[in-house]
Amino acid sequence: MPSSLDSASTLAAEAAPISRHGLLKFLIPSLLGVGLFLVPFSTGDTINIGMGLMADGLKALLGDALPGIATVVLCLSVLLTGYVKLARPDWAREGVFRELFDVAPLWVVMRALGAGFALMTFFQVGPTFITAAYTGGVMLNDLAPVLLTFFFFAAILLPFLVDFGFMEFIGSLVRTPFRLVFGLPGRSAIDATASWMGSGTVGVLITTQQYEQGFYNRREASAIATNFSIVSIAFALLVTSFIGINHLFVPFYLTVVVAGLVAAVIVPRLPPLSRKPDTYHEPVGCRIQEENTGNQNLLRYSLGMAVARAEKAPGPHRLLRHALFNVADIFFGLLPLVIAIGTVALVLAEFTPLFTWLSYPMVPVLEWMRIPEAEAAAPATLVGFADMFLPAVLASDIESELTRFVIACLSLTQLIYMSEIGALLLKSKIPLKLWELVVIFLLRTVITLPIIVVMAHWLVG
Repeated sequence: MPSSLDSASTLAAEAAPISRHGLLKFLIPSLLGVGLFLVPFSTGDTINIGMGLMADGLKALLGDALPGIATVVLCLSVLLTGYVKLARPDWAREGVFRELFDVAPLWVVMRALGAGFALMTFFQVGPTFITAAYTGGVMLNDLAPVLLTFFFFAAILLPFLVDFGFMEFIGSLVRTPFRLVFGLPGRSAIDATASWMGSGTVGVLITTQQYEQGFYNRREASAIATNFSIVSIAFALLVTSFIGINHLFVPFYLTVVVAGLVAAVIVPRLPPLSRKPDTYHEPVGCRIQEENTGNQNLLRYSLGMAVARAEKAPGPHRLLRHALFNVADIFFGLLPLVIAIGTVALVLAEFTPLFTWLSYPMVPVLEWMRIPEAEAAAPATLVGFADMFLPAVLASDIESELTRFVIACLSLTQLIYMSEIGALLLKSKIPLKLWELVVIFLLRTVITLPIIVVMAHWLVG
């Protein structure tokens, strides 16, 4: 909890007149952050954001070299981790290098697996189930280049959105409805919007940083990361085009939004999320202040909170150091985990009958819901836990348009998939375990499927 001294300084900041310097320090970086993360651009047949366009430009520049770069990064992660664990050099005994490379044995194994899978896939040596285009190839050739370029710019540019008062401004404005409807801070609206415009991974990255800085407690961070990290419009367009229902995009996205909102209201009120403690990350404690403790006009209060936050924003050198650490943590810590977990998940989905077996109980459920080709659709209802695009792949050969509509909508509302979001959450400091991610995935499936089916019968027929 904030100290009395912190509370007094916050109240003083609320009552103090807003200086021109403070207002500009809030407005200029925040408007830049909004422009980069929250304003969509139409580029050809797709919708993107400024940061995404920069990532796409870097991806186009590096081109076919990116899988090789990813492989080198993964190998460096293993080599540096092994050296730090065995040699214990002075430069890694404290500080950021220790945090990056002196990791728990489980993460050492994950980094080794990630590098091993990448080497086998890049040089096409080893078992086919690892090196195949739709397992290791998807992770190294399709996903790794996106993560390298996307997270490079996200880690560097995200402070403009979260460190200069914009979160405080929006959070204070919409605090009451978000607390009433979702039981969450108003600033979580930014997480959802950034996900919607850019990527679900950006939403998780924002949530992680806000939790580590003391603006979300454990329950809030867990709920936001698993319910507000929605997929982007661009990805939704990709799914509808691939599955052959792009002419139904408006009813499709309406269905996704309605089902997603209902799940966001219900899931955080159920275990395991409801049992998370309302305690904050110990090194920083509680730093959030969204409630209007005086009788000020809401807009004036929100602006005052934003300016007060901007005045305390880190300087350029500190921001640069923090951004570079985030990039290194993503490259050396997150990327190996994504490759390792994602490859294993795709192998289980593509080369074993595991998801088919697990989906047997779904067949009578889908038949009861009057979904055509229920037996073919059943595996697609659960395989999204491995990767969000897999349900679309499995459903692409289904003849029934209604069934393809339902599967596509469900894949976007389940949110938890291990090839990216799941790995990112497990790597973060947000207190979520693998079994909890499984339960949340199943809860979201149980809650959103009936809504999607009702709307599909209504909108598609």
